[in-house]
Amino acid sequence: MKLRIATYNIHKGVTSFGARPRIHALKTALNKLDADILFLQEVQGRDDQLAIKHAAHWPAQPQHDFLAGDSHQAAYGMNAVYDHGHHGNALLSRFPIASSANHDVSDHAYESRGILHCVVQLQGAQVHCYVVHLGLFGGSRLRQAAALVEAVRSSAPPDAPVIIAGDFNDWGNRLGGLLRARLAVTEVFDERLSLRRAVYSALRRLTGRAPKVPAARTFPAALPMLSLDRIYVRRLRVESAEVLHGALWAKLSDHAPIITTLHLD
Repeated sequence: MKLRIATYNIHKGVTSFGARPRIHALKTALNKLDADILFLQEVQGRDDQLAIKHAAHWPAQPQHDFLAGDSHQAAYGMNAVYDHGHHGNALLSRFPIASSANHDVSDHAYESRGILHCVVQLQGAQVHCYVVHLGLFGGSRLRQAAALVEAVRSSAPPDAPVIIAGDFNDWGNRLGGLLRARLAVTEVFDERLSLRRAVYSALRRLTGRAPKVPAARTFPAALPMLSLDRIYVRRLRVESAEVLHGALWAKLSDHAPIITTLHLD
């Protein structure tokens, strides 16, 4: 069975400067992706201020429901709550969402972070999906990655297909080795970087060090220099993976989306 998967930090559906709505253009662009399952971060569940300021261009529905439309089911994990609204992670799926649960992994009072776990029901299989948005500080991310490992181990059977995707804020690429070792996952760009990994493995044998393999660059969208976003999979075969660049995506969010085609055997 072939699955088309995307992950995208949508920046609350507004521009970085001026907070002008982009949610309608986002919906059009996401529809063109034709993804079966979308892992979305910074999804605005409610924003009374923007709803009033941009009444003609702001959907009456929460963003996850608006983006899901009639083609997908939606699950939402509320993370950051403030007087005029809240935002968090969301999963949109063409397939039934059998269950969803949001895990609070906030590490301090200044950042609200969560892991949204959804079980997606496919024909003959359940896929465990984890939408991730980790913190801005290195120590927080390491602790949150440990919480992610525990969440996956405690909620997904060891032989179950797993997809972990989102904004890891991991520009130093410190978390990939931990997740690969503890969860037996593969990053969707691993195959593309297999030759480079072979070279790095040889260097590790010679020097005793473990050089970090760079991941795909997704931030800032207009001129990507940092690798913040990832898709890790287990018991799924990767056919292709791509970061979507260009003028369209540069206008919609400060992150570029990743799209990957997977096979569930």
